[in-house]
Amino acid sequence: MSPESVIVLTWRDVLRMASEGAPPAEQRVEKTEEEWRRQLSAEEFRVTRQAGTERAFSSSLCALFEPGIYACRCCRTILFDASQKFDSGTGWPSFTQPVQPNRIAYHRDDSHGMTRIETVCNSCDAHLGHVFPDGPPPSGLRYCINALALQKIAAG
Repeated sequence: MSPESVIVLTWRDVLRMASEGAPPAEQRVEKTEEEWRRQLSAEEFRVTRQAGTERAFSSSLCALFEPGIYACRCCRTILFDASQKFDSGTGWPSFTQPVQPNRIAYHRDDSHGMTRIETVCNSCDAHLGHVFPDGPPPSGLRYCINALALQKIAAG
């Protein structure tokens, strides 16, 4: 993708997609709960298939800033590029943008006495984490993602 064609999502875009739906995924991956349980560790299943959250600062991915891409742990859909990763100090890997607008779906989450926007893989519905409007410029977005939901893939 050339720099001229890069789309920068904003908080307004995220709220619109949470309300109206994300652009269609390029592919869908459907598995039974038992198939996901066989594929994932117990903690990966809890986080990705049951919308769990890993402990803050529990993964070395928070401090990893080498080039590469990050894919969904469940279906290997490419979600984030390391060039969009930053140290948010929150204890979870944080990104400013997905690689493409149709890779992430957004849902309003009113759990735990607050309103947030949940992020899920648009291909397999794996829970990734949440997105917040307190990230760095130019987007102002902070995708706060569970490391257990990601698989780091070396740069090609």
